[in-house]
Amino acid sequence: MRMVFRCDPALSDHLPRPIPARSALPDWLRAMPAKAHSEIHGREIRTVKQCPPFVDAMAYGVQILLPCDVAVTSGSFSWAWDIPEPLTSGHPRAPLSFHVPAQFPDTPFAKAGQAAIKFNSFWTIELEPGWSLFATHPVNRDDLPFRLISGLVDSDRFHDGGINFPAIWTQPDFSGVLPKGTPVAQCFAVPRAAPQLEFECFDEVHKTAYSSTVADVLASPGVYRKRFRARRGRLTSPGSD
Repeated sequence: MRMVFRCDPALSDHLPRPIPARSALPDWLRAMPAKAHSEIHGREIRTVKQCPPFVDAMAYGVQILLPCDVAVTSGSFSWAWDIPEPLTSGHPRAPLSFHVPAQFPDTPFAKAGQAAIKFNSFWTIELEPGWSLFATHPVNRDDLPFRLISGLVDSDRFHDGGINFPAIWTQPDFSGVLPKGTPVAQCFAVPRAAPQLEFECFDEVHKTAYSSTVADVLASPGVYRKRFRARRGRLTSPGSD
């Protein structure tokens, strides 16, 4: 699977490149202890830092990064980003634009009179035939002051225009700077072919396997990680080792 990112040549030296999500894990996860005391259990228990499904979801796919610092004050957004004029007609220069409230009436995330922000894309994304790009909020990142609205784009066909990423600003009292390099969208390549769904009851083999697996998981830590977790391939780019 290849994901091809392209940008305007005048901006190439000014844009942070999309990066493997694994290299953008947040500081709070890195600083989290592996174990913490539980009053309910009366002992030390493992934290989510030792939960492979939790961490792997955050580490999978590619993160799209904010290209410059954005200052936020009382719901007002501003930036000072000195970049050359793009060489491509119709190309954006601003890191943000907006969707007016009338574009998403009666949705669960609509808030009275509040526009949605839109993280403008400075990269086009091309996938291999039969694959689509699923873009969603950076996984488990409720610490970010916005919530991305998920979308699916057939990027094997639509790859000559940028994909913009709409989001709802969720912290109205936030004042400060959203720094350059903040992950704004986590993207996954997904196959477009619909799966064939099959339904079965456990036979004796599956009942035995279920009971054995559950007993092993409850008996000792790390069973999933040691026996079932697949090795993750490292995302590469041309010239990588």
